Amino acid sequence: MLIASVFLLLQTNRSYTPPTYFVPVVVLMLVAGLVMWLVAAVLGFARARAFGPSTRWFAIAAVFMLIYHLQFLLIALGIILEDPSMTLGVAAFFNLFAVLAAICSIMGFVRLTQTR
Repeated sequence: MLIASVFLLLQTNRSYTPPTYFVPVVVLMLVAGLVMWLVAAVLGFARARAFGPSTRWFAIAAVFMLIYHLQFLLIALGIILEDPSMTLGVAAFFNLFAVLAAICSIMGFVRLTQTR
């Protein structure tokens, strides 16, 4: 029954009009995220020698989040080019780098509690 209702929902074709602010807001947030994570990664690697290994882990997490944001650009490019294999290939792993960033952040916090 559940599978049948899911298929019923997938079969309906609905047309929608996105609001006029949708594309500028998405692009602005994506670019802001890219710039901020780039700044975080650069500052993290620059300060890693002075503040220890925990800072390096946070910098690596920032690099993974930068890659995470770049994946959205690849997904958008696949949609624009109407290439489903590229779009689905990238979208299948889009959350991988967020998970890796979380693991690196956890390692950074673990190393942060140890004294030098």
